[in-house]
Amino acid sequence: MRVVAGSARGRTLVAPEGSRTRPTSDRVRESIFNALYSLDDVVDGARVLDLYAGSGAMGVEALSRGAVSAEFVERDRFALDAIRRNVGAAGFDAVATVTRSEVLDWLGRAPGEYDLVLCDPPYDFAEWPELLTALTRVAPHGVAVLESDREIDPGEAWAVIRSRRYGGTVVSIIHRRPAA
Repeated sequence: MRVVAGSARGRTLVAPEGSRTRPTSDRVRESIFNALYSLDDVVDGARVLDLYAGSGAMGVEALSRGAVSAEFVERDRFALDAIRRNVGAAGFDAVATVTRSEVLDWLGRAPGEYDLVLCDPPYDFAEWPELLTALTRVAPHGVAVLESDREIDPGEAWAVIRSRRYGGTVVSIIHRRPAA
């Protein structure tokens, strides 16, 4: 696994030990960020939130492509070690925060707002409605990227910009609908 583009392009990234995480492949990551770039480049200058961060590859990729900061939230200690190693190897220690927590608990006390949220929960994740409701608070004007093994209905507060299947992974890019 490598950083695909930007200031850290080509840097090697490590995956967490074990089979509890499934890092987003380089090809899928590149497709996601190309799509985000085509949406008026929502990455450049963005405050990024990487939930269920796994290896942290998505957040590191965002930082490499011009995001100003990234918060990585993950509960698995092996994944946290990989995230810290990847953030350091890419040279982003000063603009990255790595937090060990259950994501929904953390969102209940999130310290700020974010422009871009990256969500890659386990495939058996069943709490999408709760997650998407919590995201309306932390990304009131933002864009979210959802990775799952199936199509996700984002509900009334979000609109799907783009949805694509990459093998067994469905990636949906959504944005907040204007408040009525």
